[in-house]
Amino acid sequence: MTARILDGKAAAAQIKSELTETVSQLRRAGAAMGLATVLVGDDAPSHSYVNLKHRDCAEIGLPSLRVELPATASAGQVLAAVEDLNHNPDCSAYIVQLPLPRGLDDRPVLAAMDPAKDADGLHPANLGMLALTVHNPITTPVPCTPRGCLELLRRNGIDLNGMNVCVIGRGTTVGRSLGLLLTHKQVNATVTLCHTGTRDLAAHTRQADLIISAAGVPGIVTAGMVAPGAVVLDVGVARVADEAGTKRLRGDVAPDVYEVAGWVSPNPGGAA
Repeated sequence: MTARILDGKAAAAQIKSELTETVSQLRRAGAAMGLATVLVGDDAPSHSYVNLKHRDCAEIGLPSLRVELPATASAGQVLAAVEDLNHNPDCSAYIVQLPLPRGLDDRPVLAAMDPAKDADGLHPANLGMLALTVHNPITTPVPCTPRGCLELLRRNGIDLNGMNVCVIGRGTTVGRSLGLLLTHKQVNATVTLCHTGTRDLAAHTRQADLIISAAGVPGIVTAGMVAPGAVVLDVGVARVADEAGTKRLRGDVAPDVYEVAGWVSPNPGGAA
């Protein structure tokens, strides 16, 4: 068996086309819009990610704003930047790029955001509403990567209703939030949440119809851990040096998984 590819690039192209029309309609209606990013420090992956967000905005015709602070910025300076965006009428949504430099606690920064402008869905009020909303439609912002995972599956015709799902990773931005989204009544999956401290991880993954790995541990999911025909989403990201010493992005899923799984999302190019 050779797995079919869950092509995130193709899904992204479809979404951008749809968003281009939505943005055009809103601008004709006179709506004030703009996505802002707050980037603190000089972390290379964070800079790359933020650059992609602004590129995407340009492609769909959405204005974007950059707020960049040095790694030496104080908590007060970061909070001031957040407060400015909360009151900026040209900013309808924004993200605070994580991780923040060592010594800065992201929790008070996320809590200071206007929940209605929280594009990543990480404000405590938004995460709390996600946890509290079980049967009704989710109307508050939700974390981007979990939402992207579900959208990628939906656009490929994969029905999650009744599926056994194993999520690897307990981080707020992906693992924990995914568990909440997947168990919402409208999705109706059954979730086992694992992590790098789970004993006998393979015993859990082999029972899964769908594995979503967001551990950030290269190759943590191997072919022997996957049931034949299962769906595997690779969301974990790590930077690993090759033989020449060049650091490259690596996902959680080992290459041999493609010979066992029914569907695999590549990394990069899938859900990540």
